[in-house]
Amino acid sequence: MTTPQGSEDQQRFVALFEDAYDQVLRFVRRRLEDGAEDVTAEAFLVAWRRLDDLPADHGDARAWVFGIARGIMANSRRGASRRDALAVRLVDSGSARGIVDDEDDAAVLRIDLATAWNSLAAAEQEVLALAVLDGLTSAQAAEVLGISAVAFRLRLSRARRRLRASMEARPAPSPPRRDSLPVAARRPATQEPAS
Repeated sequence: MTTPQGSEDQQRFVALFEDAYDQVLRFVRRRLEDGAEDVTAEAFLVAWRRLDDLPADHGDARAWVFGIARGIMANSRRGASRRDALAVRLVDSGSARGIVDDEDDAAVLRIDLATAWNSLAAAEQEVLALAVLDGLTSAQAAEVLGISAVAFRLRLSRARRRLRASMEARPAPSPPRRDSLPVAARRPATQEPAS
């Protein structure tokens, strides 16, 4: 085990840590219920110990730490059964307001999206999360998964297609039943209100 001694190596590590810590933590939290902070800390400890192996490009270095975190999670799960599909969370209802008109529609959209997300295989969720939620390039995400960039783009395309198909297959909300409306709303428009 070698530990970096030079201040340039330390600066590279500090820059990587400051830039990528929150993203790696979010990446791990989506995959683990407990211990995300520990896994993230261990990933950066491994990165510190292996700083000589750190890619020169900052984006590639970030992907390298994602890969380390993924390996740590895989090691901790070995022998355990796979967890159920991850639930997708929109940051807040404000992000859905630009797509839909009101809060009820935004809630329905979040439910539909979560249902569609849960219908995807874990591998499909993984490629979508790396590309969309973690903001990695195809090459960086491919490195995290240990596959080629072409294979990653193919998997991403298939996952997007399945998610879109699942969202489109959701039934449209039905109009409210007449007997569930308030009495005043049940009257025909031409009828005078009773005195």
